[in-house]
Amino acid sequence: MSPFDIQSLADIQLLRESVDLECKLARGRDGQGALPDDFWPTYSAFANTGGGVVVLGLRERNDGFEVEGIANVAKVRKELFDGLNNRQKVSINLLSDADVTELALPEGTLLVICIPRANRKQRPVFLRGNPMGHTYLRLNEGDRTVANEDVKRMLAEQVEDSRDSRILRGYGLSDLCMETFRAYRQVFANREPAHPWNALDDLDFLRQIGGWRQDREIGESGLTLAGVLMFGWMSTLQETLPNYMLDYQERPEARIERRWVDRITLDGKWSGNLYDFYRKVYLKLTADLKVPFSLEKGERQDETPVHVALREALANVLVHADYSERASVLVVKRPDMFGFRNPGLMRIPRDIAIHGGEHDCRNRTLHKMFRLVGVGEQAGSGIPKIYDGWAGQHWRAPALYERMEPYNQTLLELRMVDLLPEDLLAGLRKTFGAGFDALQRNERLTLAAAASEKTVTHARVIEMTGLHPVDATRLLQSLVKEGFLESHNPGRGAVYCLPGAALPRPEEVFGEGSAVVPNRSAHLGSGSGHLPGRSGHLPAGSGHLQPAEPGQAIENQRDEAGRLISGQLDAPVLDALEQLAPAFRTALEGMAASPRSRKKIPKAAMEDVIVALCAGHYITGTCIATLVDRDPDALRKHYLRPLVQAGRLRFAFPTAPTHAMQAYRATQP
Repeated sequence: MSPFDIQSLADIQLLRESVDLECKLARGRDGQGALPDDFWPTYSAFANTGGGVVVLGLRERNDGFEVEGIANVAKVRKELFDGLNNRQKVSINLLSDADVTELALPEGTLLVICIPRANRKQRPVFLRGNPMGHTYLRLNEGDRTVANEDVKRMLAEQVEDSRDSRILRGYGLSDLCMETFRAYRQVFANREPAHPWNALDDLDFLRQIGGWRQDREIGESGLTLAGVLMFGWMSTLQETLPNYMLDYQERPEARIERRWVDRITLDGKWSGNLYDFYRKVYLKLTADLKVPFSLEKGERQDETPVHVALREALANVLVHADYSERASVLVVKRPDMFGFRNPGLMRIPRDIAIHGGEHDCRNRTLHKMFRLVGVGEQAGSGIPKIYDGWAGQHWRAPALYERMEPYNQTLLELRMVDLLPEDLLAGLRKTFGAGFDALQRNERLTLAAAASEKTVTHARVIEMTGLHPVDATRLLQSLVKEGFLESHNPGRGAVYCLPGAALPRPEEVFGEGSAVVPNRSAHLGSGSGHLPGRSGHLPAGSGHLQPAEPGQAIENQRDEAGRLISGQLDAPVLDALEQLAPAFRTALEGMAASPRSRKKIPKAAMEDVIVALCAGHYITGTCIATLVDRDPDALRKHYLRPLVQAGRLRFAFPTAPTHAMQAYRATQP
């Protein structure tokens, strides 16, 4: 990771919005400067996670930063590199002089340390000469000690280039589903009819593709893990890998819910191996794909770049999975998106994976097996193919990210959201004239988002475009300077809109008395008994309006679910639980059952619940707090505002971010 382009305190404020950043004072006992002891857990955590920036000489406050400065920067810098090169202090030095820069501000001098993500062979990065108990990960805004089980997994990843090549003692051809194996051989023969492997018997063919291996050093031979994964029976697979699980779900609506209309899982009705799963699922993913065919040399090509992207995404999730992890392989198809999850974290940094050219496959034999039958791209080119396929449709850029709670997992979301629909483009051309077409694609995407969503944020630009945070900042500043956007709420809470756009205000939606927080008489106590789960989908807002209450403005009628309808907003507002239809309220309570029944749940799980509650409508912070049974102020501080900053939620009233009646909507369905 190269040093960030930090030239001012304003740049640091912007970095805080979008990358991991830790600020430490580094004053020392004498006030002359010293490397703080708690720097080292942060160094380990950043190195083992996604990298990050440590700024020494800053004090962080709720409203921003305060510069304390470092009197003797040279002393602190020497302490840093002395510690980095001391193996009793830390296991490896990942930094060079270029990663440590001084920043002279009028208020004082800072030391900016850019810590890269360690590669697989460098992890775990640990302290005190012992990885057990002294290895850290970065979760949210804190450094967490890694459990010994996960440390052992890191160590195994460090030494095993390919996890699927090991020989399984005591296993033989009877552990394979020969129907699957022969189907594979037939596909191979159809692709390569003159290949000499076609004349081999089953065992020799299996040996050639890596499903059977001989270890000459120890004099053993047998089925490899790859052979069993690709062609084995479910019982054999679960005996070998207790956590092995495959799941495909086709869901009827663009919602985070448990309902499904079609499912493929390990139910004993089929072999349960990877090759059969791939064949079944790929057909379902592409069965009703609505993308236009292309012409090549006058011939119709039914397989489009989108087909290629889906095939690569499915193969990718299977060959990169860590089947020893506790999370399952999950593939989801919804009307608006495709989702892919594999257990295990990425072996290379996300940015490198997206741009291609570098490859470190966890299961190289599986990758080879799939490629032999035309599935999967050359090493290091798969993820770029996926991104290219989606960009060609002007769809939202794929979201590729990792989670470490509750288990290590990598997720890929492919949303079919047209970011540049023709009617929207026509409106922007009418507004800005020829100047709009002269803009770069990312600039047009930003204006399109501002037009369709009323506002756009720094995080939203990054999510749509994949730009570096600094580049996203410069893009927004340029659009403001050229008159294409207006800025509101300068600083970390900045939102941008088209010039002259009328942004909604709470008083216009709720009335002049909206500053008063509704009483919580409808608060659902945790002792209310078992809450029903989600049964049926949440009713969407329709045009069926209930009669207005006396004195109520016509635009503030309620829909059949009991949500407020306002002409000021692009979606209904859930402002009072007691106004909701009973079935709708019950469904919301079911969504919030987990945090309501437990005072402590993983932060990522709580975030997912909140985002699900905010899907399809705006909902006030007070209502969310009631549903999840948490203090409203703490919820806003620790969850709602960070989710807005991360781009997962957006404000109903961007010009009044701290208003008591502020409401939130998920940025994605």
